[in-house]
Amino acid sequence: MRRPLARFWTNCLLALGFSLSGHAFAAHAYAQFGDIRYPENFAHFSYANPAAPKGGEIVLVPPTRQSNFDKYNPFTLKGSAPPAMLGMMFDTLLVGNMDEPTTAYGLLASDVTVAKDRMSVTFQIHPQARFQNGDPVLAADVRHSFERLTSKQAAPQYRTYFGEVKGATVLAERSIRFDFVRPNSELPLIVGSLPVFSAKWGLHGEGPKANHKPLDQMVVDIPIASGPYRLGPVQFGKDVTYVRDPQYWAKDLNVRKGQFNFDRITYKIYKDSTAQLEAFKAGEFDYMQSFIAREWARAFTGRAFERGELIKAELPHGNAGDFQGFLFNTRRDKFKDVRVRQAIALAMDFEWLNRQLFYNAYSRVRGYFVASDFEAKGRPGPDELALLNPIRAKLPAAVFDQDVPQPPQTSLDSTSGRTLRDHLRQARDLLKDAGWTYHDGALRNAMGQALSIEFLDSSGSMGRVVTPFAKNLEKLGIKVQYKVIDFALLQKRMDVFDFDIISNRTVGSEAPGTELLERYGSRSADVEGSGNVIGLKDPAVDALLDKVVSATSRPELVTSLRALDRVLRHGHYVVPHWYGAVHRVSWRAKAFARPADLPRFYQPEKLVTTVWWSPHALAAPAAQPAPKAP
Repeated sequence: MRRPLARFWTNCLLALGFSLSGHAFAAHAYAQFGDIRYPENFAHFSYANPAAPKGGEIVLVPPTRQSNFDKYNPFTLKGSAPPAMLGMMFDTLLVGNMDEPTTAYGLLASDVTVAKDRMSVTFQIHPQARFQNGDPVLAADVRHSFERLTSKQAAPQYRTYFGEVKGATVLAERSIRFDFVRPNSELPLIVGSLPVFSAKWGLHGEGPKANHKPLDQMVVDIPIASGPYRLGPVQFGKDVTYVRDPQYWAKDLNVRKGQFNFDRITYKIYKDSTAQLEAFKAGEFDYMQSFIAREWARAFTGRAFERGELIKAELPHGNAGDFQGFLFNTRRDKFKDVRVRQAIALAMDFEWLNRQLFYNAYSRVRGYFVASDFEAKGRPGPDELALLNPIRAKLPAAVFDQDVPQPPQTSLDSTSGRTLRDHLRQARDLLKDAGWTYHDGALRNAMGQALSIEFLDSSGSMGRVVTPFAKNLEKLGIKVQYKVIDFALLQKRMDVFDFDIISNRTVGSEAPGTELLERYGSRSADVEGSGNVIGLKDPAVDALLDKVVSATSRPELVTSLRALDRVLRHGHYVVPHWYGAVHRVSWRAKAFARPADLPRFYQPEKLVTTVWWSPHALAAPAAQPAPKAP
């Protein structure tokens, strides 16, 4: 499953960059390392059609396994907000694009100024920026949003994400400065991604008696935001509709030109994946993405595809590979020994899975930044050693003496030494060295406790993977249970770290950075709801994370991430899964028109909802104000 804020962090990191040369600089954009492609007053992003008509509607399903939603507040830990709410309703100070992974341009901010010492950044708020209730967006609203999101009432991910921002100071009605704990070329990117909402959201009463409801008690209060869509008709747990705001303040802005063209965007939620696919074929919604190779090969077929009513396409992209795997909860004593984790990974036969289940459609995930510049290879070179040597005492000798670990590759050649039988023998020896031996019908430790593993899943799609994996584990004497539970319950158990192993997917990034503190840093390991699913507490990893977030050039970032990837892979914290080189998507032929060219870096759902349009829109009436949500 994907963490609920993962897509938000990915969008945040399509951001901001400008090479700093020791002097303050004011500009329409910010680039973390490279050049800014689009000049001031550019017309539109290259992949958007400025002549795209407005109108029509699209019905789709969330790409994640969301099975319900029960609130309108996407910023708190408890409960689930409607899918896509952040991107549809909340504008940010800066906005990224799909061609430049480390550059973003002004949206709510018309100007961004980085201080000489890189210890602060100042934004000028666009004079035309308006919330959906007609109020101007002011610096006080930006500060209010920041303070609410970094309070204990918000989900803990935000406190980690903005952890190196000291505070926000209102300089003038439309001018705000963010001060930093230390110089960090990514921090203007971080604060530029801040979702901004009105200080009136959750405000009750008037005058001196007015007071704010605590953020974590704002459940069905309709957000007062400034984005392109308003909340429309809602059926809790079934579907949600976003209605285009015809008065959207930025509709003619260059960073929004040719975008958000549908009058209505509806997300339908199906609890069963089979029912969802059949509903798509029956015409209940217009677009979906497939993540299962067998489903893509065998189920996306039929008369509707043969007649051309449904389009089936594999869209190329330049994204870094997604990181996906079975993640160990190292808070559990049974998974604390690296030899146990390594042994369990040896029991998964990916090559068999790829042949028998995946139609050879996938490549194996090798590390945490697969198929990118940041992937570690071989042994550390001089640049990595410059980072690793100072923390040598905190690292296993293998980090320096051996090639970076690769997932086991199973061979059918009985003389290769790499058959499944060979791997299981290695696993048996590792488990024995870790104190686990087979007796009384199970693999047991010195206290006689049997080694058991529970795999949790919310959709049932991993069952066909876990079943052969479990058979191999059982040959080692490990007891395996596979349990399918509702998404909301799974999310709750993950939030409180009540699990053994879960399947997790993180979208690949072309510029990983501060979000990794929340994913792998010690400070987030014991924070309920954090993205540190593994429970990682490693001073060596923390030291390398510090190098990542303080990188001042692209080469520094590459080196620090390769060193981080190397150390994490030597820890064997996951059983690596697989990734694909294309996006497998299908849509109703008459429902869409789209630009001829694809951007380089994109996620398909965002591409569809952002720059595609309805071919019937020319004859469609103008968008109407959204109905009042229940």
